[in-house]
Amino acid sequence: MSTRIKICCISSSEEAMLAINYGANALGLVGPMPSGPGPISVSLIREIAQNVHPGVSTFLLTSETTADGIIRMYNQTHTQVLQLVDAVEDVNVYLKLREALPHVKLVQVIHVTGEESLDEAILLAPYTDALLLDSGNPKLAVKELGGTGRVHDWKVSRAIVEQCGKPVFLAGGLNPSNVREAIDHVNPFGVDICSGLRRNGKLDEGLVEKFVKMIR
Repeated sequence: MSTRIKICCISSSEEAMLAINYGANALGLVGPMPSGPGPISVSLIREIAQNVHPGVSTFLLTSETTADGIIRMYNQTHTQVLQLVDAVEDVNVYLKLREALPHVKLVQVIHVTGEESLDEAILLAPYTDALLLDSGNPKLAVKELGGTGRVHDWKVSRAIVEQCGKPVFLAGGLNPSNVREAIDHVNPFGVDICSGLRRNGKLDEGLVEKFVKMIR
């Protein structure tokens, strides 16, 4: 199966259509965050999610860590997937989400900071539908939860792919010039990109076209 393409930090309906027209399988829509690029209003997330073709998955990126907070965000947006960019309070959060939102997929972000990230991924994988490996740092005073443009250690990412037993999206510092190497090295289910396709903050058609060509 070909590598899935998720284009994140979508900021408008026009950007959503640009990504889809070049073959994106999924769109990332960023809710309120402590830092990083891409947050848009909850109403715009819902508008984009409602108007996307059913064959394209819509991901809500949320930094909420409680079940109630995550459910409240979902009920305002109605995306197909919840992407949890921070560590939840405890594993019971996943169980509550499954009970309240059985039709919604759960994707947990693992910020790959070292070998310990493999243990975290193996621990959390059974509660999720997929993992997404990024290069943030949740331990900073102002948490970095994505969009850093940094590459992490792909050796750890590959170990997670091989051992977690769930589909894995690879993010973190990807761009048209390194995505082919990343796929060959990590063998992820999908790739996820935000800043690597932007010029002056806007999704760049030329970069999108080159990125997709390198993957396909």
